[in-house]
Amino acid sequence: MTILQANRVAAMERTLGLFRNSSFNLIRRRFSASSTTPTSRITATSSTILNNKPKRKKKKKNLFEVAQFLPNWGIGYQMAKTHWVGISYQITKVNLYKDGRHGKAWGIVHKEGMPAADAPKKISGVHKRCWSYIPTKKTVESTPNAEVLAA
Repeated sequence: MTILQANRVAAMERTLGLFRNSSFNLIRRRFSASSTTPTSRITATSSTILNNKPKRKKKKKNLFEVAQFLPNWGIGYQMAKTHWVGISYQITKVNLYKDGRHGKAWGIVHKEGMPAADAPKKISGVHKRCWSYIPTKKTVESTPNAEVLAA
């Protein structure tokens, strides 16, 4: 009696296995087929809907991850937290740990583009992931005229 039950279980597993494989292949063939018929457009859009992965949020950066792409680790450049309005720091000193993503930083506070303090102060929250680079307006020096060079 146990042999009979074992044979039935094996037959059921084979049947289910074939059904699973054939149905999966049928679905895969249907969604991967590409032709110019209207139904293919429907299946193509439904396959793109099925294949769309949820978009990841862009990982925000801490101060050192922003500064690593700037010359001299951002010394002399202005950075601010993204939620600050009108406040930024001009980086004067950076003390990095070995991994290059952590450390300490000092800078001069700028409010509305003007320095608010004379001495640099330690920047708090440098490891929080909300820092951005503030591009500064550089004044373009006028090139000397040919008359000045000739004289």
